[in-house]
Amino acid sequence: MPNPANLLTPPPGSPGEETCATLLAHPAFTLEHIISRGTASPDGFWYDQERAEWVLVLRGDAELRFESGATLTLAAGDTHLIPAHCRHRLERTSPDALWLALHYL
Repeated sequence: MPNPANLLTPPPGSPGEETCATLLAHPAFTLEHIISRGTASPDGFWYDQERAEWVLVLRGDAELRFESGATLTLAAGDTHLIPAHCRHRLERTSPDALWLALHYL
């Protein structure tokens, strides 16, 4: 997907379809624009990333679950830092969920 012209006006997509666009890439970091459209992680799937991830919800809301059992609900304007190798998953996202995700060393 090409970089969006306006981060708050994503291109059309189907409900339940998640798309991701890299806005900036450097050896030390990657900045992504994520459109979730009501998605969730598949049953049994956990993210276990090599890099720390800082997320910002631009619109909508989402719920993260961590392997520890903790959950976190994020709404528009909320941020959260997920340390490297902190296993987590998306429990749910709203149909209008937009994110920025900064992955860094």
